[in-house]
Amino acid sequence: MAGHDAQSFIDRAPLTRFHLKLTLFSAGGPLLDGYAVTIIGLALLTLAPALHLDATQTGLTAAAALAGILIGGLVFGRLTDRIGRKVMYIANLVALSAVSILCAFVVDAWQLIALRFVLGIMIGADYPIASSLLAEFVPSRHRGRLLGALFAAFGVGAALAAGTGWALSALGPDAWRWMLASPAVIGVVTLVLRLNAPESPRWLLNHGRRDDAERVVRKIWGPDAQVDELREPETAPATALLNRRSVRRMAFVSAFFIAHVVPLFAVYSFGPTLLHRLGIGTDSPYLPEVIIALLFVVGSVPGLWLVDRIGRIPLLVGTFAIMVVVFAFIALAPTAPPGLLFAALALFAIASGASNFIEIIVPNELFPTSVRATATGIVVAVSRIGAAISTFLLPTVLAGLGTTAVMWFLAAVNAVGLLGTVVLGEETMGRPLSALPAGARLPARGGRG
Repeated sequence: MAGHDAQSFIDRAPLTRFHLKLTLFSAGGPLLDGYAVTIIGLALLTLAPALHLDATQTGLTAAAALAGILIGGLVFGRLTDRIGRKVMYIANLVALSAVSILCAFVVDAWQLIALRFVLGIMIGADYPIASSLLAEFVPSRHRGRLLGALFAAFGVGAALAAGTGWALSALGPDAWRWMLASPAVIGVVTLVLRLNAPESPRWLLNHGRRDDAERVVRKIWGPDAQVDELREPETAPATALLNRRSVRRMAFVSAFFIAHVVPLFAVYSFGPTLLHRLGIGTDSPYLPEVIIALLFVVGSVPGLWLVDRIGRIPLLVGTFAIMVVVFAFIALAPTAPPGLLFAALALFAIASGASNFIEIIVPNELFPTSVRATATGIVVAVSRIGAAISTFLLPTVLAGLGTTAVMWFLAAVNAVGLLGTVVLGEETMGRPLSALPAGARLPARGGRG
């Protein structure tokens, strides 16, 4: 059965409690991402006056974790491919928990900015670590929904942070210290759950540790599992990432990732302002914003059900088309009844939630074991460039050109994502991880390999 064209015993095996537990353990990182990004906004209500933050320091405090995530994805993805999934799977949670606790004891803005930056590095590191480990254990027919669940956990973390921040606000002027320390609770729980997770047998085999790989596969899949079925053609990391096919694949993932992230962060960060300008929730913009935020999570349910049934490319194309129409409609009819405009934004949130997790699935499926975490880390870094665009440029566009210009901009961004998917997209549904090394010849686009 050896050879890169055949399904391995991993792909032939049924889904088990082991896979579900590993998914739960791995989801801790994205959940912490959503939590940490959201909790800082709530903490700033008491933090800013307590540390006498000026506007620049406030902006840096809010943006420090985003910058750290960019660095963490780039650096630790490569490190994970070199020293192993499990080592990093544990080590980064230890560092993340320790840094969160230290945040509670800062006495000036620059200490906090530095610690939030380090916290972001650890969060950014966890995306390629956890997703690569999970991808290398899950049967291909279930891989989309389980990997997608990792990214859907971001929205759950954001909602959890909102509830926690509201509860901790009752502690008074020092509530911010408890809020900033609170990610450590999630970090420690996730760390304890991860301690018994095995190392990836694909990584072990790729690094010449055949006996260790054999012990792992026989413990999980039984004595009949043949570790040699997991062998992939040897590919140097530089070759695997820099050949023409890999560059095309990275362009594809980057295009649709940025197209997802820019409008997502625009609505998360500036939703109340946009809603107010559209005449929605003029008495209280917070409830409509909460509803929109929850619909991102709601949308992930049908998306996770569809991704392993209709494929990655059809789901991307369909949801991008919906989002283009939504933003173009608002741009063309900004004075439509507020209820209709709100329904359009709600449709955007559902469509975005139904597909924005695909960016964590596809790089794990397109790239070989030798560079899987590296490629995923690069994609995470690209996502934070998109976050920076929406966080820092959109307010300027809104103030200078108005709401209609913003809506046309968001429609154009989604149109680029749609075009990039149609032109560059490569279907990976049901494909064994070793079926197409990064330098191999591709079948016709949309094929399952």
